[in-house]
Amino acid sequence: MAINYYPEITPYQTHSLKVSDLHTIYVEECGNKDGIPVIFLHGGPGGGLQDQYRRYFNPEKYRIVLFDQRGCGQSTPFAELEDNTTWDLVNDIEHIRETLGIESWAVFGGSWGSTLALCYSIKHPSKITGLFLRGIFLLRKKEIDWFYQDGASRIFPETWKGYLSPVEPDKRDDLVNAYHELLNDDDEAIQLKAARAWAVWEASTSKLKQSKELMEHHDEAKYAIAFAKIENHYFVNDGFIENDDWILENVKVLKDIPTVIVHGRYDVVCCVENAVELHEKMPHAKLEIIEDAGHSISETGIANCLIEYCDKFNPSKGF
Repeated sequence: MAINYYPEITPYQTHSLKVSDLHTIYVEECGNKDGIPVIFLHGGPGGGLQDQYRRYFNPEKYRIVLFDQRGCGQSTPFAELEDNTTWDLVNDIEHIRETLGIESWAVFGGSWGSTLALCYSIKHPSKITGLFLRGIFLLRKKEIDWFYQDGASRIFPETWKGYLSPVEPDKRDDLVNAYHELLNDDDEAIQLKAARAWAVWEASTSKLKQSKELMEHHDEAKYAIAFAKIENHYFVNDGFIENDDWILENVKVLKDIPTVIVHGRYDVVCCVENAVELHEKMPHAKLEIIEDAGHSISETGIANCLIEYCDKFNPSKGF
């Protein structure tokens, strides 16, 4: 079965938006200028945009807004960690909305993008017309430990060895902090070796069937550095969220917002229990567990389900 992507499109407008004294973010608009506004939040943090992300939306129906989060993609400065927190990104999203003159919009986010979508929506519920959430990540310690310390390692033991390889054996009891040291070492070669190992580990586990193409993309030096440094920076700082259950404790403010939660049954990066727990707190949401999928947005069942819900969505009626 093929993915029912919409045809490739190019932006009708791009912006370099200065959001702080230090950071400037890249923003693009695609589709119908008068269409339903939707913002796409990419993963990572630090993942950056891909052209494919524009293709989940009917370009005649939607005004599609996409941006590279701080420090990655075409945003500058590259791989910058200063003034780069969850709440800085939340403020950036709101700044984009105000700058583009959009009264309210739908928010589409997967993996880390689902985390950011929920944090932004909790802070600005009156600005949200709908939520498209995929591969739920709630930024809890148990989730980070599962993927970066002990858990997913037992499902992909052969690629786990590559993830362990940059870290000295006596520092492997706390791999996130060990990687923090390596990724911020003064020696750029040490940084790059660690960044590649971190990024390829995630790529190697993201699909139901391992993708060499995805792993090779994550092994590219520029991508790996931004992805690994920024992602690790967030995780070593507990996502800059005040407590482990902050998202689940606060999603009650979203009870009137049409929401779909799409998650792969065999998602190793973000376990399906995250989606179930979120749905328990948001029972009005539609939960779609894709039985033959892992984590990636480009898994066929996940992609087609998201496209189907985007096609159905009406801001005044929901799905």
